[in-house]
Amino acid sequence: MLEDWTMNRSELARVANAMVAKNKGILAADESTGTIKKRFDAIKLESTEEHRRLYRELLFTAPGGAEWISGVILYDETIRQKTKDGTPFPEYLTKRGMLPGIKVDTGAKPFAGFAGETITEGLDGLRERLGEYRNLGARFAKWRAVIDIGDGIPTPYAIQANAHALARYAALCQEADIVPIVEPEVLMDGAHSIERCEQVTDAVLARVFGELFEHRVYLEGMVLKPNMVISGKKAANRAPPEAVAAATVRCLKRHVPPAVPGIAFLSGGQSPTEATQHLSLINKLGPLPWSLTFSYGRALQDTALKAWGGAAANFGSAQQEFAKRAKLNGLATTGRYSQEMESQAA
Repeated sequence: MLEDWTMNRSELARVANAMVAKNKGILAADESTGTIKKRFDAIKLESTEEHRRLYRELLFTAPGGAEWISGVILYDETIRQKTKDGTPFPEYLTKRGMLPGIKVDTGAKPFAGFAGETITEGLDGLRERLGEYRNLGARFAKWRAVIDIGDGIPTPYAIQANAHALARYAALCQEADIVPIVEPEVLMDGAHSIERCEQVTDAVLARVFGELFEHRVYLEGMVLKPNMVISGKKAANRAPPEAVAAATVRCLKRHVPPAVPGIAFLSGGQSPTEATQHLSLINKLGPLPWSLTFSYGRALQDTALKAWGGAAANFGSAQQEFAKRAKLNGLATTGRYSQEMESQAA
């Protein structure tokens, strides 16, 4: 097994580098059935399996989208679905040059004994599930750990437990010839300052990379998906974009080894324009040892979802909205985005 894993390292590195290619980023389309129901409720659309399939097809088939999207994170239901002409989604994405990925955790659950904190579950049976997903076409996976900031939290042990689970997941992925996206998210909910966010993100990344090292995870064959260092949504005086970019880069330089090929930021509740602006400003602070790109869900989808509204007549215009956001974020990966572009056509 170890010999096979060593032989697979070059392929893991190849896929990881393709995921974080310049001018491209990752579409997070891995919303659980419960989460996408909330999205559909906002546009007054019933969350049926066919509506979910149709919406994902809208995103995946958008003209021009593949130019700016390197890969797509799918949900268990979605990786088994097909386009209207019967092509399995993973096969369709691969043909368009987008790597298929899969969310494999089963969600953040209350951490027993630690009020207000969570632990992400899903390690039981993961080896077998990864084998199935690999056969279905997945070339990378995602596991999200959730770290909240509040009175007395996060505790060091909650950080350690989540980092340990992330590392176990990552090692299992690489054993299965699947690139792990390691996602430790420090939430931007709450009223904390950017300084507090930086302090917590420092602690989280330090522990995560300690655990990855202990678990012998091949750093060249993984992608990090962290939060940006940012003020809480409810903070009275939120730090300006330039401060977010500077603090984020400072934090990453402290903790992320240059062996990691790329960092794909989560948007974490930022508005679409805010997430794009921050990404572009971060990239302007280079050169940096890693490719810095995006792995956005709502920040890529929101405008398209609203434009669609579940109406067949709006399918094309919704695809244009998605392609525009993908392009703007693609430009941000090289620091070429400007807010003036928001008013221009895709």
